[in-house]
Amino acid sequence: MVRNRWFRVSVSTRTMIREGAENIKGIPFPALNIGDTLADGAIGEVVWAPPESGFQLGDLVSHALGWREYATVAISGCAPLPDERIDPAAYLGHGATAYAALTGGVQVQPGDTVFISSRAGAIGSMAGQIARRLRAGHVVGSTGSRDKAAWMQAEQGYDAAVVRDSGPIAQQLAQAAPEGIDVFVDMVGGEQLRAAAAIAREGARFVLLGALTAEFDADEAGMRAPVMLDSFALIIKGVTVRGYSACVEDPGFIKEWLARLAEWQRGSGMHLACSKFSGLENAPRALHEACVGRLTGVVLVELGPIHPS
Repeated sequence: MVRNRWFRVSVSTRTMIREGAENIKGIPFPALNIGDTLADGAIGEVVWAPPESGFQLGDLVSHALGWREYATVAISGCAPLPDERIDPAAYLGHGATAYAALTGGVQVQPGDTVFISSRAGAIGSMAGQIARRLRAGHVVGSTGSRDKAAWMQAEQGYDAAVVRDSGPIAQQLAQAAPEGIDVFVDMVGGEQLRAAAAIAREGARFVLLGALTAEFDADEAGMRAPVMLDSFALIIKGVTVRGYSACVEDPGFIKEWLARLAEWQRGSGMHLACSKFSGLENAPRALHEACVGRLTGVVLVELGPIHPS
């Protein structure tokens, strides 16, 4: 039995609660039906455990049963955490996904020009900093507002910004990366994927992690994100396009990521972007604001004192 202290709120929840949602291999979120309890990554404190479990009262563990105050979790589903002086954004954020994408999904080389879509989100807010520490030469990201663009350039290691609704994406990207791009980390798809393909350099590597054009669809969030690409140009340039799910293909990257994060934190430091809400009652508002693009970084709900019934 675990008493949750923090849990993550993911925009993918909106996709999985839509009518007709299906369980799809490679997506770590199950389809949800009326009456199902929501779930997401969480950090909690052990309040009861059998003696043979290896856990003690008060131990902190990470698990997958957020969106509730107390959770009964299989022992195999609990991962022990070092102590209570942890930053929940380090464990519940998507730094591991960004790290895996940039070192496993593609391999960033020194001097590469890297374009990252949805750079103010949970993955993008980490990906720019990681690319910089992997010695990328020029890092460009897209976001939804000029305020977010300024924040990302000041704190997240980005050199230039592409801002949605501020002119054609292709034109902005060409100005931000006039010599083309070597690596594209995509969470959006649609127009941004098409723009990246248009200025890809020879041997460019694309890793596709998400399709927010489908998930943020104002009318019906779904699992389809069609886009038209010039496949002939991709062939001529030798561009590699890879769909990638770190949790399925490279789950071991989490330990590697935490070790690298500790190393980088001791050096120049990294900013773990986070939008926090307090109290279980505010979780629906957190989900709504995440889905309309108002938040930055990983979205966390912190649970206050729980009064026994």
